[in-house]
Amino acid sequence: MAENVTLARPYAEAAYQLALESNALAGWAEALGRMQAVAVNPDMRLCIDNPRLPESDLIQMFLDAVDGNLTADQKNFTRVLVANQRLGVMSEIHELFLEQKHAHEGVKDAQITSAFPLDAAGLAQLVADLEQRLKCKIQATVSVDPELIGGARIAIGDQVIDASIRGKLAAMNMALQN
Repeated sequence: MAENVTLARPYAEAAYQLALESNALAGWAEALGRMQAVAVNPDMRLCIDNPRLPESDLIQMFLDAVDGNLTADQKNFTRVLVANQRLGVMSEIHELFLEQKHAHEGVKDAQITSAFPLDAAGLAQLVADLEQRLKCKIQATVSVDPELIGGARIAIGDQVIDASIRGKLAAMNMALQN
């Protein structure tokens, strides 16, 4: 939801700035990932949405559920989220934080959809080719869609490389209709 992203953006930016200042982008990304996993848990959602649960109890329950060595800044960040009733947008905060982290590190996310499962060597070669072509680091997410018939479809931001049989057939169909 666009509204949730709007609510989450200042918190993601604050977390990013704290992580950058303490040179702990990876640690914050991992901690926010754990926080996000806890925040979307149905049992925790009941607690988050319960207006009768005291703020201090929610903070303690949430921190206990996150389970891990959170820094003082990360614990304070959690307290601010609870105080401002923003635990419900934790997924968006995590996603926006990762976008900023990847931009800082020169990493782009690639959604690779293949007609068949890719083996590790094939995926590594494809990622290496993409990194060379785009001159940046690629973080790939792979899925399988048999409807592609063969080949793969790669989406990186707003750029799409459709090397699937289905895509080529659609292009041929369009050319024949024109």
